[in-house]
Amino acid sequence: MTDPPKPPPAPGGKEASTEPIVFVVDDDVSMRRALTNLFRSVGLEVMAFGSAPELLQSKLPDVVSCLVLDIRLPGLSGLDLQAELTKADIHIPIIFITGHGDIPMTVRAMKSGAVDFLTKPFRDQELLDAVVAAIERDRKRREVERTLANLKSLFATLSPREQAVLKLVAAGLMNKQIAAELGLAEITVKIYRGHVMKKMGARSLADLIRMSETLGIRGNRGVQT
Repeated sequence: MTDPPKPPPAPGGKEASTEPIVFVVDDDVSMRRALTNLFRSVGLEVMAFGSAPELLQSKLPDVVSCLVLDIRLPGLSGLDLQAELTKADIHIPIIFITGHGDIPMTVRAMKSGAVDFLTKPFRDQELLDAVVAAIERDRKRREVERTLANLKSLFATLSPREQAVLKLVAAGLMNKQIAAELGLAEITVKIYRGHVMKKMGARSLADLIRMSETLGIRGNRGVQT
């Protein structure tokens, strides 16, 4: 028996689908097929692999996803794969499945960032619930990362003086205080603040402060990005 055929990649090495994908790694052919059919029955895209190296050697589509991973695999184990993904800075939420789970193994998996650990036999709905939660977790992570990347790009468009003004605004200083701090006229500070608001796309001072906090400018005079 073989796995269900996988759709070919789109030109340029990218998958045509942008729907959430469930990656499955299990050396048991019948389990891979059962999991693939289960996820597809609820409309989820699936990519199944028979080993950890097979997944690591594949070009995974950069879309919202999660990984259903057998913890006991020949060669590179599920825990080893988890460590390799972490080293590669790949943050796919992992749901471990095993027929031989034990407490130390569970603790290690969860401490390393796994979102769930299910012992076979598990109910289909139990696994589906875990997958839905993992996909939502990955979706939110990606949204946060996109927001931060966009803010960093906007911050980079500010001149050094505008960045200095933004840092002092985030520290809670008034225009007069900022002017004294930077040796500028107060009207000049107001002009700089206007430029900062416009370039950052801030609708209000509160909006600008929230952006500053996301960037790591938290009530101090330095920025950490």
